[in-house]
Amino acid sequence: MTDNSTHGVLRKFATAATLSVAAMLGTAAHAEAEFKLRWAHYLPNSDFLEMEKGFAEEIKERTGGRVEIEIVYAGGLGKANEVLTLTGRGAVDMASGIPGFYADQLLFWKAYQLPFVFSSTAQAVEVSNASYKALPYFAEELDRMNLQFLMHQPLGSYYMTGKDANCTTVEGLDGRKIRSFGADVPRAHSAVGGVPVTVGTTDIYEALERGTLDYSFLSRGVIASNRWYEVAKFNCGPVMSIAGHIIVMGTRTWDKLPSDIQDIILEVAAETQPEYIQWSNAYEVAAMARIKEGGGNFSEISPDEMAKWKAAAPDFLEEWVSEMSELGKGEQARAVADFWQAQLAASE
Repeated sequence: MTDNSTHGVLRKFATAATLSVAAMLGTAAHAEAEFKLRWAHYLPNSDFLEMEKGFAEEIKERTGGRVEIEIVYAGGLGKANEVLTLTGRGAVDMASGIPGFYADQLLFWKAYQLPFVFSSTAQAVEVSNASYKALPYFAEELDRMNLQFLMHQPLGSYYMTGKDANCTTVEGLDGRKIRSFGADVPRAHSAVGGVPVTVGTTDIYEALERGTLDYSFLSRGVIASNRWYEVAKFNCGPVMSIAGHIIVMGTRTWDKLPSDIQDIILEVAAETQPEYIQWSNAYEVAAMARIKEGGGNFSEISPDEMAKWKAAAPDFLEEWVSEMSELGKGEQARAVADFWQAQLAASE
């Protein structure tokens, strides 16, 4: 979508005051919502979700108020490992869910969160979009869960945050306690001698302060919003880039919507997706500036050190193909891996 679009979501945020006045003037023209949808979100309400809130508002505007979407934050309609299942069952209408939390059901989608596959969040989401169009396996998985795909969240690259800058070398990570998650990220940490520790995001500040955690492992936006720079000023990275949660609608809800509204939702999603990437990149840059203003600093992990780390770690994509082969899906997984490698080579 070009910057000249009259409906660009980013433009809307840039002219918020004008839109607020327009929204008040246009309220009377909007009919009572025919479809009131509930969107289950596992994250708390914050500026980190600005694009998703804008996505919901844009749908309301383009449908002339026929569709209203209420986002319920912080697990109010279900935990992170529940929201996709609840949406597929029709208990809620929409959800933002992390594919890795549904590893037994989203065998293909979870691969977007493998370490050391993608070089940037933009690349991860662009490969996701291309794969969804070119390969049937991703839609088929969501179909089995009764979910309609809308878009993929870009997620800022991961950095380690601690009280010292030893995180710039693989030797410096040996024996250090690193916040980890999922099944594969802990193995990436342990490959260089790190000790993976499971710590909830809300508990990281205290863990860093007390030293029960040497390094957290999250994006600059999350670091800034949680003010970890107050107790841990050193940030090393970027280490890895993955795609974030997926935004879906339950097919029970989807099938009840008229085709013109379905078309509008897909249109807004298609326009928002690339804008979300731009917004995410800008958000991460701004977060980095906030961290520096708060006394934090950043040290780059050199290409040589990252090469050592990746050489010590498993080839996660090839391992995934092998695991899928044991499940009788080796041919499909190989097709995905080959497609991804071609996409990655083309984007270098």
